[in-house]
Amino acid sequence: MQYKTIILELLQQRPRLHDQLRSRRELLAVTESYARMLKTRHEAWMGKLAESKPLMHPANRSSAAMEIALVEVVSRLQAAYPPDEQEQPFLDAVMAYLRTLTLRT
Repeated sequence: MQYKTIILELLQQRPRLHDQLRSRRELLAVTESYARMLKTRHEAWMGKLAESKPLMHPANRSSAAMEIALVEVVSRLQAAYPPDEQEQPFLDAVMAYLRTLTLRT
């Protein structure tokens, strides 16, 4: 799983924020920080789902855990960097990104 790629693609869906972070030379640090958070939350949710739904297929468990983890991380990202009035909310960006992942498989 490429957590950095996921976070970077989400940031790119908010061009103003992406450009602002890049111009301040914070893009890499922010991407890495949120990617670590996403990985940690994804793994935690996979463990929780394994306990609560032991019969769930591992691939489905991983997907469900990723969706939950993304919502959590995006909520934190959005709190740290609120969208402008003209920008698409991060949660909409997450759902759009998840749809692209679903279509690729």
